[in-house]
Amino acid sequence: MSNILIIKHGSLGDIAQASGAIQDISEFHKDDDVYLLTTKPYFELFKNNPHLKAVILDKRLSRFNLIYLFTLMRVIKKYKFIKVFDLQNSSRTNFYKRILFPNANHIIWSSSETTLPKDKSKEEFDQNPVLYRFKHQLEFSGVKTFKTMFPDFTWACINIDKIKSEYSLNKYIVLFPFCSPHLTIKKWPHYNKFIELVKNYFKNEYKIVIAPGPLEISMSKEIKAITVLNNDKSLTISELATLIKNSSFVIANDTGPAHMAAHLGVKGLTLFGSHTTAHKVSIEREKFKAIQVADLNKLTPEKVFEKFVESLN
Repeated sequence: MSNILIIKHGSLGDIAQASGAIQDISEFHKDDDVYLLTTKPYFELFKNNPHLKAVILDKRLSRFNLIYLFTLMRVIKKYKFIKVFDLQNSSRTNFYKRILFPNANHIIWSSSETTLPKDKSKEEFDQNPVLYRFKHQLEFSGVKTFKTMFPDFTWACINIDKIKSEYSLNKYIVLFPFCSPHLTIKKWPHYNKFIELVKNYFKNEYKIVIAPGPLEISMSKEIKAITVLNNDKSLTISELATLIKNSSFVIANDTGPAHMAAHLGVKGLTLFGSHTTAHKVSIEREKFKAIQVADLNKLTPEKVFEKFVESLN
């Protein structure tokens, strides 16, 4: 039995997308112990992943913090990993490679660079959909891919009966109307009008809820929906995953929760402007679809409502 390392630092949407690749790696190395290196926001979450032996914390302190860097490298080296799957594919993880396995090829260190097609530059290859890139990386490294293109994030779910009881949630729709402050191009501004359309059409059949992140709680009062919290705090990722999984429908901007919803198998829509395409980020699934427009400000609530009713049935 040997030790295998997977690196996946984040973000939330990327974590959901990588679930299939992590499962394929684990099942391919079923006779080995598979560990994962991740960051603090996802450290506790990944402890629930049944395909991992254990989780190693990377605080991602400055590369110039030599004491921390030395300590982290020492921790990693003690496991004597025979292979590393770098699913983060960042400049930071490439820096780790240069320290740990400076001359390694794809047999020892699997990354987008060590598995890059000979006829493509990395910039060209990165234009492919993210799940396709994972599939190519793993297959080039000898891993059979059965789940990579079909991530299943349900491993993250936990029991939230207490929360659902507190808010009397039975049939409900979850909205994710917020986005990172520096990515306002992803924000659709017509959620309140959409909520009015839903209430007028369905009356009281569905409750409409939002589950804001820690920095979004103060903005929740701007949305005419029920704000779901746990003891006045944002839901954990696992609680949020279950809230999404148990919902009737999800409407979201292109954010982490949208990718969670896509890979939890729920019905939903995500709204895309010109910042990227749904195809490139591999978000469309059997039940989860996207509306792509040039300008989100011009996407009418009537259009979203029409697509919502069509997809709900």
